[in-house]
Amino acid sequence: MKIEALVVEETNAPFTKEELELQQPGPGEALVRVVASGVCHTDAITQAGDMPLPLPGVLGHEGSGVVEAVGEGVTSVAVGDHVIMGWPYCGQCRNCRRGEHRYCDLLGPAVVSGRRFIGPQAGTSAYTRADGSSLSGHFFGQSSFATYSLANANALVTVDKDVPLDLVGVLACGITTGAGAVLNTARPRAGESLVVYGAGAVGLAAVMAARNTPATTIIAIDLHDSRLELATRYGATHVINSLHENALERIREICGGPADYALDCTGVIPVIEEAAEAVGMLGTLILIGGAPAGARFSLDHLGALWGKRVVGTLGGSGTSQELIPALIALYQQGRFPFDELVQFYGFDQVEDAFADSKSGTTIKPVLRIGQA
Repeated sequence: MKIEALVVEETNAPFTKEELELQQPGPGEALVRVVASGVCHTDAITQAGDMPLPLPGVLGHEGSGVVEAVGEGVTSVAVGDHVIMGWPYCGQCRNCRRGEHRYCDLLGPAVVSGRRFIGPQAGTSAYTRADGSSLSGHFFGQSSFATYSLANANALVTVDKDVPLDLVGVLACGITTGAGAVLNTARPRAGESLVVYGAGAVGLAAVMAARNTPATTIIAIDLHDSRLELATRYGATHVINSLHENALERIREICGGPADYALDCTGVIPVIEEAAEAVGMLGTLILIGGAPAGARFSLDHLGALWGKRVVGTLGGSGTSQELIPALIALYQQGRFPFDELVQFYGFDQVEDAFADSKSGTTIKPVLRIGQA
């Protein structure tokens, strides 16, 4: 079938709308008519070559839409269902069986091979150009910067039809990553302290989630007062502008010593190293932000030896099928107002969306692509 998609031709090339041919769903797959797709930092670093998707290709990995067709053997979704395209996973490996889909053994091929990664058509792309040449699709199992997407049915999360479908696609990655880092990875206990470095979309989602835990000290750190004002609105008990204050000194003043948890949402190496110093014995540094490929950071050995933990988290950990519905329920209850972070753009405004995200003008851009 004919679709329109935003294609990146080569590293650092712009997004160009192009008509492509997309195959019908095979076994275990579903065809989704895309309504909207969030714009994420991961898309930007892939466009810049910091993630190894073979180009040319179609990006986008925070898609939501309506199921138009299903392949052989699919019973989990049906035509007409409203869905969020969640994290791709094989369902068979050790980590998948443990309920940790984000750490599927086939994660690499699932997200950046540009090809199907499971099933009888594994290793093939469903996307071709007018001249018959193949190009990469299946980015994070969806390539949602397009009017239609071919997704693995087991990754789809159905949502009620009264939920705004153009809004909730962002729960496929960025927003859920921040929230899940708190709810699934940190899991703070009563009276504990949590520091969030970086008050962008991921960091603010972490602050919102922390407000729904028994943590009593929630500190947000950023360079921009406007972001810190939002952090206060969404649940931060204290804020620090690290341009004007010594963050480590302030953290120790606020907490009466080191913090229990520090979450890095920046991917900036000096910030990560500072965040490691913000937690003490039995404290936990949680790595969330995407640093450039090949980046390294250092730790003080003795400080780490005294029970300090360093934990990476992908996509909020756990499963899309558990975390996303929980966040939607919290949103509906007024306890997780992620909708206030979103700014909508037209399909043809993709470059504006990325520029505004990079500059900080928009916290969470979303491309409106079709109708619900």
